[in-house]
Amino acid sequence: MENRYQLHHGDCLEVLKTLPECSVDAVVTDPPYGLSFMGKKWDYDVPAVEVWQECLRVLKPGGHLLAFAGTRTQHRMAVRIEDAGFEIRDLIAWVYGSGFPKSHDISKAIDKEAGAEREVVRVKPRAATSGTMAGRSDSRPWIEKSREVGYHEVAGSIPATEAAKQWQGWGTALKPAFEPVTMARKPFASTVAANVLEHGTGGLNVDGCRVGTDGGCRMLDGDGGFDAGCVNALGGHLNSTRSHREPGLGRWPANFIHDGSEEATGLLGDAARFFYTAKASKSDRDEGCDGMGAAPRQDVGALRDGGRESQPLANHHPTVKPTDLMRYLCRLVTPPGGIVLDPFTGSGSTGKAAILEGFRFIGIEREAEYIEIARARIQREADKPRQLDLFD
Repeated sequence: MENRYQLHHGDCLEVLKTLPECSVDAVVTDPPYGLSFMGKKWDYDVPAVEVWQECLRVLKPGGHLLAFAGTRTQHRMAVRIEDAGFEIRDLIAWVYGSGFPKSHDISKAIDKEAGAEREVVRVKPRAATSGTMAGRSDSRPWIEKSREVGYHEVAGSIPATEAAKQWQGWGTALKPAFEPVTMARKPFASTVAANVLEHGTGGLNVDGCRVGTDGGCRMLDGDGGFDAGCVNALGGHLNSTRSHREPGLGRWPANFIHDGSEEATGLLGDAARFFYTAKASKSDRDEGCDGMGAAPRQDVGALRDGGRESQPLANHHPTVKPTDLMRYLCRLVTPPGGIVLDPFTGSGSTGKAAILEGFRFIGIEREAEYIEIARARIQREADKPRQLDLFD
């Protein structure tokens, strides 16, 4: 139990330098995209080449790196990873229906610059945005006021000037619907077969990540029975660490993953079942935080489950990935019993996923407010009993 995970509070470059060479099996991470998202200082740029060089150093030969990126800065992320010495192997598209266009209304902007005020209309607040943000009470004054009176006032859609009328319906951005994931691998000197036998790294867990067909995947366990944990094609865990598969069952994993939303399935139609679906539950974000207080903000090595205060935690990290998605990615590139590293741990989704999949985990996070959340989420899974202890 004591060796299941380590969580380090500090700058990832400095912490990475303290890790032994060739000591981890995979790097699965959701690093800063360099978009200054929500004005966060940690998102001012994509990680430097030096960070990826350290990731390369600590990876075993043939070890894989999976790194999310934004569509606007994917090229910078991939180039820096490649410049660090990695071999770019592929790009996985994570497609979702929850994206919100961060577009600037040109017509409204023209009216504003002209000093022309549009007719004000009253809008009833939506349940999804009127009271909570990430499960927490939203105390912004205008939202509190809208809850009190039952509406809030906004500028109407009718242009106030002739110039604005000419540009009605024009904006500056598309609706985001996917995020790219760079797949890279640390080079090795021998053949893939020899490297896998020596280090356990270099390949992808194809059978463990196959997509089920005909509504199921029918994985067989070691005794020839059916794996009760296997579920249907539109979302499910196909972990074959201790199982084997009947020939011909399950589709080959693709470089395309979707969230099962109406937007994604509507676009793909019947073909949606051909691709792995990682669905996010409503409880996923805060699972493990309920009823748990914040830990002292200090540098730690292997964090344990003690010293909690009474104040409950809530996961307010702005870019949380679904656990199903992170489980699938960890399983794809990590050998049985392997160690997964995330140098940008955030609220701990990769760590939670790694523990659920039976791997060990090393996480690094610079922001104290997020490492507390990560600890709570990961510890919840580490506390659960295991059928097979791969680390003792």
